[in-house]
Amino acid sequence: MTVKLILERKGYDVFSTTPETTLGDAITILAKHKIGAIVVCDGNNAIKGILSERDVVRQIAAQGADALWKPISESMTMKVKVCSEKHTINQVMEIMTQGRFRHLPVEKDGRLHGIVSIGDVVKLRIEEVERESEEIRSYIATA
Repeated sequence: MTVKLILERKGYDVFSTTPETTLGDAITILAKHKIGAIVVCDGNNAIKGILSERDVVRQIAAQGADALWKPISESMTMKVKVCSEKHTINQVMEIMTQGRFRHLPVEKDGRLHGIVSIGDVVKLRIEEVERESEEIRSYIATA
């Protein structure tokens, strides 16, 4: 089970923005699309950062409402962990667990290619466990 399988099932669409977007505008995007993070890219679609709900809360706690008018380049996480389509589900779970984050951009040829969330990973893992369980039941029934 790989990241490629997740992306093939859910799609490659990712909400992204530029570093110049204001925090207020980014929050609007998050709310409108009911997402927990937005990837920040340059004009070539290279990943420059990621803005999560946690980043938003930290900025507003530190600066109050003034933070809403500042560019997200001041709020985003710049050291972004990424994965490729070749990463396994177990590798992705380990990266997310160690980094304590719920969204992992997928990079291909130095550009944003997709994104996986912890929800995507858990859903696929549950499907895998259910399939294995059914195979075991079938094996026992025919033995």
